[in-house]
Amino acid sequence: MAVPMQQRYSPTEYLALERQAEHKSEYFNGWMFAMAGASEEHNLIAGNLFAALHAQFRGGPCRPYVSDMRVKVSETGLYTYPDIVVVCGERQFEDADVDTLLNPTLIVEVLSKSTEAYDRGDKFAHYRRLPSLQEYVMIAQDKARVERYVRQGANWLLTEIRDLEGAMLLTSVGCSVPLQEIYDQVEFPDADGIPPAKGTDTHVD
Repeated sequence: MAVPMQQRYSPTEYLALERQAEHKSEYFNGWMFAMAGASEEHNLIAGNLFAALHAQFRGGPCRPYVSDMRVKVSETGLYTYPDIVVVCGERQFEDADVDTLLNPTLIVEVLSKSTEAYDRGDKFAHYRRLPSLQEYVMIAQDKARVERYVRQGANWLLTEIRDLEGAMLLTSVGCSVPLQEIYDQVEFPDADGIPPAKGTDTHVD
């Protein structure tokens, strides 16, 4: 989580400010945390997955939202913006503005160096307090790797996919997305950590 702003706010004050702000901020325990911008790879991955989910959900009970849909963890008071959130069935919102979702079924975060520890640790701990949440997915942007956690009672079962020829099965929303589709047009760094030149072939071990 980023460095907080230097004034504490109530949730009502936060929402009033956030709905007029040009840039998004998370909120927890009275503090607002400005969110950093995303890389090209981050945007490509989130956009690719959203497009795939939107196409598969057409006419069904599930709705995907990209990063502008705010989610509130009611039990802990966290307000945040997942990269992708899906809700199936009846949607519950905090108020009449219909911009703060309370009952996500699936949450997806695209990992970055600045947010990975938070997404894996404290943020996932918050998300686990959402009774509606059935699946949590973290997607790497510098390599082909998808980590998928599925709720099984009080536990969460991890499945990891590293093969670009493989697919991410999302049982909570009844669909599957090939990794090739998720990583379409994404260029990975080479073995030395140097991004390949534009237009060159990229090989993933």
